[in-house]
Amino acid sequence: MGSHPDEPLTPAGRLFLQPQMNTIIHCVVGFERPIDVPKSKDAVMSSIMVRHPRFRSVLVRDKRGLEHWRETGVDIDRHFVEVHDSTSVNDYVAGLSFSSPLSEDKPLWEVHVLAEHRCAVFRIHHALGDGISLVSMLLAGCRLAHDPEALPAVAGGKRTESAGRIGSLRGLLKMVLLSILFVFEFLLRALWVSDRKTAISGGAGVELWPRKLATATFSIDDMKAVKRAIAGATINDVLFGVVSSGLSRYLDHRSPNALPEGLRITGLAMVNIRRQPGLQDLSNLMKSNSGTRWGNKFGMLLLPTYYHKGGADPLSYVKRAKKMIDSKKLSLEGHFSYKIGNLVMSWFGAKVACLLNYRIVCNTTFTISNIVGPTEKITLADNPVAYLRANTSSLPHALTMHMMSYAGRADMQILVAKDIIPDPELLAKCFEDSLLEMKEAALTSKKTLKDK
Repeated sequence: MGSHPDEPLTPAGRLFLQPQMNTIIHCVVGFERPIDVPKSKDAVMSSIMVRHPRFRSVLVRDKRGLEHWRETGVDIDRHFVEVHDSTSVNDYVAGLSFSSPLSEDKPLWEVHVLAEHRCAVFRIHHALGDGISLVSMLLAGCRLAHDPEALPAVAGGKRTESAGRIGSLRGLLKMVLLSILFVFEFLLRALWVSDRKTAISGGAGVELWPRKLATATFSIDDMKAVKRAIAGATINDVLFGVVSSGLSRYLDHRSPNALPEGLRITGLAMVNIRRQPGLQDLSNLMKSNSGTRWGNKFGMLLLPTYYHKGGADPLSYVKRAKKMIDSKKLSLEGHFSYKIGNLVMSWFGAKVACLLNYRIVCNTTFTISNIVGPTEKITLADNPVAYLRANTSSLPHALTMHMMSYAGRADMQILVAKDIIPDPELLAKCFEDSLLEMKEAALTSKKTLKDK
């Protein structure tokens, strides 16, 4: 036992321990060389991760059933799991995603080593922190491949949209109106408003169903080419346009002519609400008085997309996505959802907060997130990293998508309930084909403008 007093969990941490929302983050790291397990154990034990109190604390409950962190030692051999079989990486992670909880008799993290695939799966409970915190900590133990003494660069910069919000009375009124509309829709989604059922819809209890996992791979240069074709667009606009187009393609395949044009399909996005966007400087995360502090600092956005039959201008999906996301940036939607969640936890307890979050997930269709990773090649434990991927354990959604970029490419993990979406590889191809079609349209548009 440690000498430090037990520390109560944050409201978000307690939420992620509820049975219906019990969530584990999986960060999949592929390597170029075979994994030296003893050396990897030494690297983890000497890393800042194990020095962080959350990663050397076990979960305990007091007489009232409230959860606390209690510092203890770390037996590294209990946290490493060596896997010796030919199961593919995606099949192995899919199995972990719905049927393999973390044991509460040790700190809530593990490293699974798939030696045959030169791959390690970091399994970290969401109660320890959000994806931004956890990936930022993981990268703090990495070094640049071309400079073994240098840390990977952290994409940063201050948020700029706030100044635009209040730059005029009109902007302020628009921010207030959009925020009020969000609160209204947020409450309706928590009560009864639901998406129409389609071939990709989940629902209550689906988090217990078996999973399949596929990976869609995108070129960052291709995404940038599409972004440049639309004034003011961002990579997130392109990503959501690709998702909108790909879902329409897939639904056309699964249920041709069955859906009305313009049918709304609502996604749920988890967004970082720290002052600095993207991955964080770890020294700032460790400061308790920092606006970028460690933990679960994210809000939820309701992201509507719409079904459209084939034949439309490929870039129209990105234009619609940009218009929608621009309105989200003008509102305080992410901050409001975070505050509302904390208030419900404080006033009514974890069970009520879990029920409201669970209903919101059940009444929407998919989850999506995007983490911007290192732009340069990195090493971990002196082993060059080939790819980085991330996903979470299963939710009531039949479809969850988590994209992470690394060194010029982005991998999107597509986790599905296999009895609802039996062919996630086809869905991945729909997304990849959508981006390629958008790139061709962007290049054609650029050539046309030059010829005029």
